[in-house]
Amino acid sequence: MKRSRFSDEQVITILKENEVGARVDELCRRHGISSATFYAWRKKFGGMEASDAKRLRELEMENAKLKRIVADQMLDMTAMKELLHKNIGEPMAKRKAVGFLMAEMGLSERRSCRIVGLARSVQQYHPVPRNDAELVARLRTLASENRRYGCPRLHAMLRREGFVTNHKRTWRLYRAEGLQVRTKKRRKLPRRDRVAPQVPERPMQRWSLDFMTDQLADYRRFRILNIVDDHSRFCPGQIVDLSIFGARLARHLDEIAELHGLPEEIVLDNGPEGTSRAMFDWSERTGVRLRFIEPGKPVQNAFVESFNGKLRDECLNLHWFRSLRHAREEIAAWRRHYNTVRPHSALGYRSPREFLTITAPAVPAFHQPEDSSFLRP
Repeated sequence: MKRSRFSDEQVITILKENEVGARVDELCRRHGISSATFYAWRKKFGGMEASDAKRLRELEMENAKLKRIVADQMLDMTAMKELLHKNIGEPMAKRKAVGFLMAEMGLSERRSCRIVGLARSVQQYHPVPRNDAELVARLRTLASENRRYGCPRLHAMLRREGFVTNHKRTWRLYRAEGLQVRTKKRRKLPRRDRVAPQVPERPMQRWSLDFMTDQLADYRRFRILNIVDDHSRFCPGQIVDLSIFGARLARHLDEIAELHGLPEEIVLDNGPEGTSRAMFDWSERTGVRLRFIEPGKPVQNAFVESFNGKLRDECLNLHWFRSLRHAREEIAAWRRHYNTVRPHSALGYRSPREFLTITAPAVPAFHQPEDSSFLRP
């Protein structure tokens, strides 16, 4: 996680919310961080106070918020009084009106029902809710373990475990528990005719390769090499290091070949690692075609770009990496989860390994156990 994502004042504010009673897992999900990052913050910033100017701004914002709340309540009361003089058609709306008269104006139930035009039997009816305690507990557990998963992905995991079959029930409980994931609104771009990337017809036909960067807690930057099979979305390997050069990339591909084999072609950008002499020699030696995208058009490498976005959102943004070893461990754990557990919408909400087991059982390349040595230098 970049240090610039949260300022020191924001970190202290998050810790203050915990001191006044907010739960750690709720804070972590609301702010998009991991529990390890939260406790690392508390170890470093615990007991510290923000500046007086910052506190003054927060008090002014809180005062303005309270004024808006009072104004909204006054408007709500006025609207409810107007509503009582109109024809309220829905039974639930009538029950709410009766409850308002009884609670706010002190009228009896009989008189309130007569004014609203609602039978007392309807007012006194209490629906028997379904016992969803076990389902809600499991939903909250999955949401806490996978903080960036939305309702469709959580529903796929619940359906896999046999808890629920109807997605509308999952959505109702998801909204009732307030588990919505905070997302950024994308800037609207002008409409253009888009051509969907061609999906390979079988595994090991085409791989995509790309690099990412992130930052450690001591401000050192490190790089991540991601490799994805475009058909199954399986990630056969990654490299996490301070620097990655062409010879290192070729050596890593040879290590992957020993475990999984090699594809027919690899799609990559025009970076110095892919265009190095070591990679051209490796391509000539192994017979794997290197297909480079046009400069400035990452959409031509869309499969690995999508993988990069998932890694950024579900792993890199959640963790405050204390060291390069810590980053390697967390990224390796996320990759194993991605390959074996995480539901993928393009694969019918199955994990890449499940998809390969069902659609391509005769291809043994990706059914072998994972080797975490790919993350070692």
